[in-house]
Amino acid sequence: MIVVIDYGSGNLRSVAKALESVGGRVRVSHDEGEMAQATHLVLPGVGAFADCYRNLTESRLLDPMLAHIRAGRPFLGICVGMQLLFTEGHEFGVHPGLNLIPGRVEGFSKTMADPEDAGRLLKVPHMGWNPVHQTVVHPLWREIPDGAHFYFVHSFYARPEEDAVVAGRSQYGIGFAAAVARDNLFATQFHPEKSQRHGLRLLHHFVEWRP
Repeated sequence: MIVVIDYGSGNLRSVAKALESVGGRVRVSHDEGEMAQATHLVLPGVGAFADCYRNLTESRLLDPMLAHIRAGRPFLGICVGMQLLFTEGHEFGVHPGLNLIPGRVEGFSKTMADPEDAGRLLKVPHMGWNPVHQTVVHPLWREIPDGAHFYFVHSFYARPEEDAVVAGRSQYGIGFAAAVARDNLFATQFHPEKSQRHGLRLLHHFVEWRP
């Protein structure tokens, strides 16, 4: 059973429906017992870094989530669900993250040049389709062409301390980590549930993934 963690943040139902459409047996849940029984966990996220972190801890879902990851079972983070894995977030101050991946989350600057027009300032948030260049061979990338387009909605991006955890990169004013991977953990800054066939293929591979 795949559990989409319900901690008061994220487009939970659309993630669940996308997983179901590719063969997953899915529950949206905030029950610790169901999380303990899950074969796979998914942490979506929409909103401010600090609010999402607080919701996760106050919902008492952090410990069962970490136990799942430590047990080597598949875990997928999406958008802010990826950002929370890092050491800290720099959104309205500096706030602690889960520190599962060393690094920090920083904001795009509107003074950066637009990647499609060097004479124009960057629009923030970054919304739309961007190519993702795969930097590692990974089961979740299987049958997805390098440079495939995925859908992004974000004002902040992760900066890992180690390049080895970066699974995919994209570009918006600057280059940034579009996906990270380590052992049984995979996370994306883009929204696979909104990314049509390539996103659904990634989710299908996650459903079948047995690290």
